[in-house]
Amino acid sequence: MVMLQLRQIDVPPGQRVLFHDVGWREFEAILTELGEKRATRIAYSENTLEIRMPLPEHEFSKEIIGDMVKILLDELNIDRECYGSATFKREDMLFGIEPDNCFYIQNQALVIGKERLDLKIDPPPDLVIEVDVTSKTQLSAYEALKVPELWCYVKRRLSIYLYRNGKYIESETSPTFSSISVIDGISRFAEMSRTTGTSPALRAFRQWVREHIKID
Repeated sequence: MVMLQLRQIDVPPGQRVLFHDVGWREFEAILTELGEKRATRIAYSENTLEIRMPLPEHEFSKEIIGDMVKILLDELNIDRECYGSATFKREDMLFGIEPDNCFYIQNQALVIGKERLDLKIDPPPDLVIEVDVTSKTQLSAYEALKVPELWCYVKRRLSIYLYRNGKYIESETSPTFSSISVIDGISRFAEMSRTTGTSPALRAFRQWVREHIKID
């Protein structure tokens, strides 16, 4: 049997590598070897490990959508804790995932000040953002962890999925932001940022949110 070190594996941007028959201890060892300061993302589902390298466009999209979520929460005076791409895992379920971005909103008070989360005790994030989700491994992990709300930004369009009865169903609205058409707003202003720049687009988005709050 040929054994390779992780440092010998190069994942090109936009690509992913799958490893099968990876036990939990091996998964934990791989996380340790990879370290926390890295560009790659991982997903682990029932002994299958996926390591993927995002493209610059992917990182741009996840950042601006995260910024727009923060604007929504600020303008609606909703408290939140953002955990970015933290690793979420449960050994008893054999699942692990690193989202593009995530927020504790409804359960925000339960995680204040926590630098490490234990999903046997702590709740999963209330809202997760993923850009260009095409992996069954990723979606299986989110279903297992019972993340209530999953936003997927694919082909420059936002879709919202809600966890119901063990699986995700697509929704036209977000229960977190039920008074605002976030699908149209985020898709529109994320696209705008590609021509006007990030800062002008975010300022315009904030004004758009304020106008919708006044209307309601």
